[in-house]
Amino acid sequence: MTRLLRSARTLLFVPGDRPDRFAKAVATGADAVVVDLEDAVAPESKERARAAAAEWLSAGNADTLVRINAHGTPWFADDLAMVIEANAAVMLPKAQDAEVLAALGAAGVVPLVETAAGIQRAREVCTAPGVVRVAFGSVDLAAELGVAHDDHLALTYARSALVVASAAAGLPGPIDGVTTALHDTDALLADLRHARRLGFTGKLCVHPSQVTPLHDSLKPTPSELDWAKRVLAAAADGAAAQVDGQLVDKPVVERARGLIEREG
Repeated sequence: MTRLLRSARTLLFVPGDRPDRFAKAVATGADAVVVDLEDAVAPESKERARAAAAEWLSAGNADTLVRINAHGTPWFADDLAMVIEANAAVMLPKAQDAEVLAALGAAGVVPLVETAAGIQRAREVCTAPGVVRVAFGSVDLAAELGVAHDDHLALTYARSALVVASAAAGLPGPIDGVTTALHDTDALLADLRHARRLGFTGKLCVHPSQVTPLHDSLKPTPSELDWAKRVLAAAADGAAAQVDGQLVDKPVVERARGLIEREG
C-alpha cells in the first residue's frame, strides 16, 4: 500500500456508511479508494460506517485507505484501533501535529493538511514517522482563511509550502484537494493544471466521473515524452550534452526519467 500511495494519481472518496458503493468506487479505476469516516458520515452513523469499513478491509481490499475522524473527536480512538487491526493505511484529517502522526502506528499515513497550523508546520508533518505522502485539504483551509476554495491565487502559498516540504522530506509530490464542481470537467482540469504547475502529482476525487479525465490529463503529453526520450538518449554516455539548445544536466535527466516513469 505504501508503494501505491506514493505513486497514486487519483484517490476517490466514498462514504463509509454506504458499503454498497465501495465496489463501485474500485470499479472506476481510481488508483486508491478512501473510505471516509469523517465529513461524509453523520455522527449517528459513525459506528455503522466504521463496522462497514472493517468488513471491507477484512475481505482483502488492499487498495483502500481510511479517512478516520480527527484527533480530539469522540470517534478518533476507535477509528484508529480498527485501522491498525486491519493493517490498513490511514488518512488523518486536520493533520498539524507531528507527535500525533508519529503515534498512529498505521500501515501508511497520509496527512490531510487543511489548517493554517498544518501549513505552518508542513516540514514537521512531512517528516513525521509513517508519513508516505501528504494531501491538501483546500476547502477546509479556505474556510479558515476566509477565501474562496476555488481561488487559485489565494491558496498558492499553501500549496507551494506543501510541495517544498514534501520534496525536502523525500516524499512524492503532494495530492491536491478536491474540485467541488462535480460535473464541470473544465473546472476540474483547470484545477489540475494549476496544481501540477506547482508540483502536485495527484488529486483527491469526490465523484466517479472525475477519475478518467484526471488520469488522461496526468499522462505526459506526446511532446513531453519525445523530449524525455531525446534527453535520456543524449545523456546516455554521461557526457555533457544539449537538447533543443538547452544544457542537459543531472536535474534535467531526472525530470526526463520521471516523465517516462509516469507514462509507465
